[in-house]
Amino acid sequence: MSDRPYNVLFLCTGNSARSILAEAILNRLGQGKFKAYSAGSQPKGEVHPYALQLLKTLNHDTGFARSKSWEEFAVPEAPQMDFVFTVCDNAANEACPVWPGQPMTAHWGVPDPAAAEGTEAEKHFAFDDTYRMLNNRISIFISLPMTSLDKLALQRRLNEIGRDVPKAG
Repeated sequence: MSDRPYNVLFLCTGNSARSILAEAILNRLGQGKFKAYSAGSQPKGEVHPYALQLLKTLNHDTGFARSKSWEEFAVPEAPQMDFVFTVCDNAANEACPVWPGQPMTAHWGVPDPAAAEGTEAEKHFAFDDTYRMLNNRISIFISLPMTSLDKLALQRRLNEIGRDVPKAG
């Protein structure tokens, strides 16, 4: 692709939890090789407080975190994306803008921690679990040999990352 960092956009409907977590994770794990962004089709306008609390607890800088529309990334002056990943089922089924540069896309759906019900501890656990799932997928993604995979093989691997691994017996 190029010698600049790969630009990656994580999409969700509200851009308040999952996509924000994914942006933080990739910017930490892929520092120098990847630059992550996040957006939503119908942004809530604020980041979920549990997402911010979790990121701060894990020593992530949260200065980047704001809920924004995916339209910001569909304009000519926006960074050109190399990859666009949906992390919620609603966003995966919506008509997305046309992304300049034809980035590779995949769906990496994870449950919405903001929709978790129960005690405060159970709600916090939902955010922890979402972070763990995204961290695992992003760790696999950044370890892919980008330059040695042809586009078809890379697309296949991106799709595989988003599939749930069957549980043994």
